[in-house]
Amino acid sequence: MSSYGLVSIGSHTGAWLKNQLIIFKDKKNILIEPVPYNLLELKQSVKNSENIIIEESAISDKDETTIFFHVKKESINKLKKHWASGIGSFDKSHLLKHKSKRFLISESDIEGIKINCLSFSSLVKKYSIKSIEKLMLDVEGAEYKILKSIDFTNIRIDQIFFEKKHFDGYMEQGKKFAEIRKKLIRNNYKLSNVDDENILAEKI
Repeated sequence: MSSYGLVSIGSHTGAWLKNQLIIFKDKKNILIEPVPYNLLELKQSVKNSENIIIEESAISDKDETTIFFHVKKESINKLKKHWASGIGSFDKSHLLKHKSKRFLISESDIEGIKINCLSFSSLVKKYSIKSIEKLMLDVEGAEYKILKSIDFTNIRIDQIFFEKKHFDGYMEQGKKFAEIRKKLIRNNYKLSNVDDENILAEKI
């Protein structure tokens, strides 16, 4: 069994992980991303770094091959939002709900691809994970399924950084969010708001 520094689920292109990878440069790290064009950039951005494993999958609550929806590469410049490449989801409607006067996304901008999906427990087994110093999740609403599935009696995770804003649907926090808060507190985590969108849970 092995100890890991950073495990990032929904790593996008790696642009937002640079500081974290510096912090954990002497530890083993796993970066997880399913979107092909993001993966190309991610691999390029970490090509000179050591101790980094890139897992070309999505993480959910079960092992399966499923359809994953993301903004087409050729639509990113047209939509004029740098974050457009990072709103992939198992639910196509989640992408369409981002539509606004300044983000005119439509069905024609979305592509569905078959991807490999691992449960969190399968990820732990695949890489013989004993402990994680920091788990980061940015998975556009799939945080609930992942966090609900984690058995904290079998793994130690010191910190969990996750997006809260889509827990119960697009821009909604409700019963699912409350359930995960209770689970984390029950497993001896202290929760604090990092900003309006993200939470940090720290093991006490």
